[in-house]
Amino acid sequence: VHAADKAEEVLKAIVKIRAVIPDGARTAAALGTEREGHGILVDSKGYILTTGYLIIESESIEVTGPDGQKIQAAFVGYDHATGFGLLRAERPLNVEPMQRGDSSTLREGAPVLVAGHGGLESAIGARVVARKEFAGYWEYLLDNAIYTAPAYARFAGAALIGPDGRLLGVGSLFTQLSVPGIGALPCNVFIPIELLQPILDDLISIGRPAAPAKPWLGVHAEESHGRVFVTRVTEDGPAAQAGLKTDDLILKVDGKPVGGLADFYRRLWACGNAGVEVKLSILDGVESREVVVHTADRNKFLMMAPRKTI
Repeated sequence: VHAADKAEEVLKAIVKIRAVIPDGARTAAALGTEREGHGILVDSKGYILTTGYLIIESESIEVTGPDGQKIQAAFVGYDHATGFGLLRAERPLNVEPMQRGDSSTLREGAPVLVAGHGGLESAIGARVVARKEFAGYWEYLLDNAIYTAPAYARFAGAALIGPDGRLLGVGSLFTQLSVPGIGALPCNVFIPIELLQPILDDLISIGRPAAPAKPWLGVHAEESHGRVFVTRVTEDGPAAQAGLKTDDLILKVDGKPVGGLADFYRRLWACGNAGVEVKLSILDGVESREVVVHTADRNKFLMMAPRKTI
């Protein structure tokens, strides 16, 4: 009973998040205008950690505490590199913040708890099934992502908790992992908590990391048989302005061959900071062409979002 009571106390730090995004927002088409997920109270000042796509471009955010009380919250910051988002409740939640653990020591096979808002009923036991890179189609790469199974359906912003009750990661997405002898294993990807500490003060003070932003193209890309192709081009983004289009195959970055999605991102980001010009070699059907993209700062692009006119 004591262990369950302790777990129940720890889980009170998980809140429900509901964010409303204007119709004209740049992320509205891909992520919707009403987003729901979870967040974790990480300090006594009311800062709540979540996955950033829940709250980016939001015009209002409401959090629900353990007692069901709804409280308004304000957007604080977003880091595109990790995917972490930070918000702050407008008044105290009157619960103990969740302590942060050390996710760098988390190994395959380790037992963990995956939990959303709602106490023990919203928590499941899981195991770490892999620690490896995760490349996301939206120009996103985690070097040492945490993969867990069984999959948790309401993963957005869910807490990954160690046996000591400490926070080890934040839920980002659902994916499938190819496991030898088993096949495709449904699982979740968690952003490791160790990535938070170096950027936390920056997120609080300036809303984003202080380090120079990575160059951003504005494409969705996927990998098939080691080849990278464009599945979507962001309207008004750098790639669109340079003439990239859906189904283009990306062969090279600055003359160097691309070997898969993660390699493509690493080569792109090695070109310099946001704003740098990047030369891409593209295969369009049977025609190859060179395209020079004037990259952008993704954060600035999103913050210029057209607001809904009244």
